[in-house]
Amino acid sequence: MNILSAENLTKSYSEKTLFENISFGIDDNDKIGLIGVNGTGKSTLLKTLVGVESLDEGQIAVGREVKIQYLSQTPDYDSNETVLEHIFKGESQEMKLIREYELVVQKLENDYDNIELQDELTKLNIKMDALDAWKMESEAKSILTRLGINNFRSKMGTLSGGQRKRVALAGVLIQPAELLILDEPTNHIDDNLIEWLESFLNNRKGALLMITHDRYFLDRVTNRILELDEGKLYSYIGNYSVFLEKKAEREQEVVNKELKRRNIFRNELEWIKRGARARSTKQKARIDRFQQLKESKVDLREQNMDMTVGSRRLGKKIINIDNVTKSFESNTIIKDFEYTVLRDDRIGIIGANGMGKSTLLNLIDGRLTPDSGNIDIGETVVIGYYSQENFEMDESLQVIEYIKEVAEYITAGDNNKITASQMLERFLFSKEMQYTYINRLSGGEKRRLYLLRVLMENPNILLLDEPTNDLDVQTLTILEEYIQNFNGAVITVSHDRYFLDKICDKLFVFMGEGQIKQFTGNYTSYIKINPNVAMNSNDKDNDDKVKVDTKSNYKQRERTPKFTYKEKLEYEKIDGNIEKTEKKISEIEEKIGKAGSDFVRLQELTEEKEKLEDDLENLMDRWEYLNELAEKIEQYKK
Repeated sequence: MNILSAENLTKSYSEKTLFENISFGIDDNDKIGLIGVNGTGKSTLLKTLVGVESLDEGQIAVGREVKIQYLSQTPDYDSNETVLEHIFKGESQEMKLIREYELVVQKLENDYDNIELQDELTKLNIKMDALDAWKMESEAKSILTRLGINNFRSKMGTLSGGQRKRVALAGVLIQPAELLILDEPTNHIDDNLIEWLESFLNNRKGALLMITHDRYFLDRVTNRILELDEGKLYSYIGNYSVFLEKKAEREQEVVNKELKRRNIFRNELEWIKRGARARSTKQKARIDRFQQLKESKVDLREQNMDMTVGSRRLGKKIINIDNVTKSFESNTIIKDFEYTVLRDDRIGIIGANGMGKSTLLNLIDGRLTPDSGNIDIGETVVIGYYSQENFEMDESLQVIEYIKEVAEYITAGDNNKITASQMLERFLFSKEMQYTYINRLSGGEKRRLYLLRVLMENPNILLLDEPTNDLDVQTLTILEEYIQNFNGAVITVSHDRYFLDKICDKLFVFMGEGQIKQFTGNYTSYIKINPNVAMNSNDKDNDDKVKVDTKSNYKQRERTPKFTYKEKLEYEKIDGNIEKTEKKISEIEEKIGKAGSDFVRLQELTEEKEKLEDDLENLMDRWEYLNELAEKIEQYKK
């Protein structure tokens, strides 16, 4: 069933047209990935669907009963509201009730013996029961906990950017909606959470439209891909792998048509040169067709540029890391680490945030010095470092000027010269875009330009710190191809599973307390052997430690474990509630067995059973949390 229709949408910014006359529909069972080069207008398209951005032309029709929930790439928030206040912002009856309930619970925590508040809470309990709001409240806290947000009373202003994005994600996921629209939902969450989110979205009823650069995520969640390419929208049925195949077929078809057009054009041009005259209707029609052929020319993108770029000569001695130790205050980040970098190394660095992955790259590049040990760099080594930090550009320059500051050209493997302009085209900057000023580029386009500048320095060792962040899947594919043909060592920090599998054959795994484990193989091989290990996501604010008030943080850590008033009531009742739910499920199963061929009744019973099973799962999650808290309280008393 169609729940949203978009007809002839057009959107421009000044002279740049993002998309023009695009149309598409979304059905209730669609799980769509929206992909395209950075700067093509993907996020803008999502914003137009939810009314955040206006359209130049076109119209969007949404079903009367269809509710949409939208996760922005940079969600808005009130710095003074708590986590719970933020996620229970909806105007539905349930949301208003939950907000009122949470406020009374919070007051009771500070005034436990207040009889009026206890009476008010009892009345609210009855209302919560009547609206079945407990499930929504419990699910919200369960999702927050899974996303690494444990203090529900924290002010939004004290959280890091990554934490705020996760809170916003939780707020979107708990709200009833027929369509979820998510902009980069996998940012700021680690692999375990990505797997949980994959499962959540796959099991969730309703449609999904999302932007993500995580290609494994696209493969596992989507059943349809929309590609925004040069202002046009292309639809493919299937996941990301199917999309790659079908896109290649589409592009080959375009090439074949253009080659056929050129062949006909050459023949018609010869006819025109022989002195065609529009004296007859037939000849006039043929001349008109010639003009149409001339005007219908398609620019075929150069897909076969040699990416085997000739790097500088690399001598026998490359990089020797000898018993290096590095600490910050009392925290040892790297301890007694040693490794000899080989000419063709492809090394991925993984581990939780704050463990020192970027620190290792900074030590190799000489931006930091080790506390002990030595890093010996060969005389012929020229390092190209793509860093998350120190990312500065003179935005008054044109794109091509920024690249030409480094080099006018580089030499390919066959000794032919590749100009700066050609390399820019290869990295998805058209000839027109090359004369655009940098201050007019999107954030993703700037990252892509910065990456190309590093490569234009003609290094023979590449250090890449989270190169996949903010880059579109097309740019990632180009980067992977470049690395595969690169004549030198590559060492990269990344949380992108697809990227690591594609380019790395060794891993440095940061285990904590300064220990770094070396592993031969790619990321998937490592996870098969160590299934409980996962990398933390790229959350720079977490790397730098969350900027919160240290005194209140200290008090929070040292606070005596105890139940809130509501948790105490819940703990006393939860075993009975689990038993009642299990009994109801058994009763439903008996009714299903007796329903026979009454398919309408069977459907009703099956849906009721599924709802009860969901309730039971939520109850078991809460039972686990409450019992763990009870154990901590008992241990503290001892």
